[in-house]
Amino acid sequence: MEEHVYKKIEITGSSKNSIEEAVQNALSRAAKTVQNMRWFEIVETRGVIENGKVGMWQVTMKIGFTLKD
Repeated sequence: MEEHVYKKIEITGSSKNSIEEAVQNALSRAAKTVQNMRWFEIVETRGVIENGKVGMWQVTMKIGFTLKD
């Protein structure tokens, strides 16, 4: 296994449909500008309540990526 040095960033994704889609939305957007993403860690999950129901899911996560040599 190669030795790597990682950097972490924190982002929040959202979705009207599910927690999983909120994660995918965040990762998909981050992939446009962040290279070498390796892992994620969910640090917070919350939602918006609309008329007594879940209106929006929000997931805050840390993303680890390897630094280039």
